[in-house]
Amino acid sequence: MPHASETRQSIIDAVLRIIGQDGIAALTNRRIAKEAGVSLGSVTYHFATQHELLRESLLHFVAEETRHFTALADACSDEQFDIGQAAEVVTRVAGGNAFDSRHIAPFELYVQAGRDERLRTAAAECFAAYDLLATRVLTHLGMPDPERLAGVAVALVFGQQLRRLATGAPAEDLVDTLLILTNFTPAQSS
Repeated sequence: MPHASETRQSIIDAVLRIIGQDGIAALTNRRIAKEAGVSLGSVTYHFATQHELLRESLLHFVAEETRHFTALADACSDEQFDIGQAAEVVTRVAGGNAFDSRHIAPFELYVQAGRDERLRTAAAECFAAYDLLATRVLTHLGMPDPERLAGVAVALVFGQQLRRLATGAPAEDLVDTLLILTNFTPAQSS
């Protein structure tokens, strides 16, 4: 029999998959229970309201993203960091070429945070991790005022990822766009 924390985690994972596949409107306790492989009562036992379920799912996502992006930022501390390494980091951030439910769910959650101010603190934590990574990359590339540019770079990445999601554009478009932002072109970085 699974431990309560494992059941709770299974529910959160199911919520993120459903959101990524069919959006927040598709969340029903029955679907969550089926997707998580738990009883219907387990969903309501662990999460009294849909707001709590969304908040905990967003917080889980934020914790994972923050850990991931902080580790990437820490890896950008090498004095030999160059434009090629920056392009590699951007490609990792962009998630490669696949856009599965795990890549789509954050957009849904951030839109929901725009509708529900109770979710905004969790969203702000995640964007702070994105900004930290962007600041580190821009600093190592010698960009002036990297803290100020970090938010712009993050917004550009999100916009390009949304464009990729909507159009199927390749990840390379995102890398090329960021290289332009830093005044590098693919020909210069060779």
